[in-house]
Amino acid sequence: MAKRSPGIPFVKGHGLGNDYIVFAASDLGSPPRPSWIRAVCDRNRGIGSDGILLAVPSRRADFGVRIFNPDGSEAEKSGNGLRIFAQYVFRHVAPGRRSFRVETKGGIVRAEVTPKGRGKLGPLVDVVVDMGKAVFERAALPMKGTGTTFHVPIRVGGKTLRANCVSVGNPHCVIPVRSAATAPVRTLGPLLERHPMFPRRVNVQFAEPRPYHRARIEIWERGAGYTLASGTSACAVAATFVRDGVLKSPVTVESPGGSLVVWVSPDYDLRLRGPAEETFTGKIQISDTD
Repeated sequence: MAKRSPGIPFVKGHGLGNDYIVFAASDLGSPPRPSWIRAVCDRNRGIGSDGILLAVPSRRADFGVRIFNPDGSEAEKSGNGLRIFAQYVFRHVAPGRRSFRVETKGGIVRAEVTPKGRGKLGPLVDVVVDMGKAVFERAALPMKGTGTTFHVPIRVGGKTLRANCVSVGNPHCVIPVRSAATAPVRTLGPLLERHPMFPRRVNVQFAEPRPYHRARIEIWERGAGYTLASGTSACAVAATFVRDGVLKSPVTVESPGGSLVVWVSPDYDLRLRGPAEETFTGKIQISDTD
């Protein structure tokens, strides 16, 4: 991708510490290559982020977004990314519009934006996103083998773990634990992400159920690594705990970055609520190296 002058505009925001950079596809001129994505997301040499959101046209919804991980791979859906994108639309694309539909690779979602004033660094909003339906089928993740996706034994790192797996538009492997704080997320997370059982890799959560509709999680995100918060991870944990009879909806999911609320309907439709804060805007000049 050739360097453009005077630079490519961007908006950066975060949801509970999970940060994304938003670009408009029309400003890039051509789809971003993995090397360009890696350079932009590099926290030492680029802007630094957990991924890139690319605003694209949509024929099926009001707006469209493509979601890229910092390793250059493309994700189907991101709960935090969608909230950040909703704030971007609300402030920069359709100012003041609070309700709209967004097309993602993992399906169409509806977002509702409520302004909340100013956060520590920039404008703050609360966003409710209809995240679609949780699907408990191996083919949906995809996941090798046959039978249920619950209480599945997975041998990894010399241990046998019991996993509950679900697709919420992207694949998740939830490991119930007694203590999320002491779970080996940084050692076993990358092994689970690339376990042969998951041909397209998988997002991993070590999840601790707590009283009063709450859960605590630690997250290893596919293509990003250890992550402070994840909206789809919160949805996956809430859906699996409700289906397993461990918790009841709504579920407040606590992560190191903060808390998200997930409503799980009787047919496993999911709604996610949480904040998004815009941190800064700017322009960047960077050339692709592929």
